[in-house]
Amino acid sequence: MSEFAIEISNVSKHFGGIKALTDISLNVKKASIHALIGENGAGKSTLMKILSGIYIKDSGIIKVNGEEVHFTTPKSSQNKGIG
Repeated sequence: MSEFAIEISNVSKHFGGIKALTDISLNVKKASIHALIGENGAGKSTLMKILSGIYIKDSGIIKVNGEEVHFTTPKSSQNKGIG
């Protein structure tokens, strides 16, 4: 079993020709608190919308508790305990 609650590896998202996220990776340990901070336009909201199933990632891997997931709706992420 993974030590991470959430593993995001090389996730990318484009809107037309605009790169919103390019190869983003983030690991969140279980029983920990994190803050996602950055400049305007850094992709914070886009990453959270992908994790919550509002946007569908173009590429990359997301794992929740060691299991690879493909969120396509907010309900699909809620079923895994996100949102």
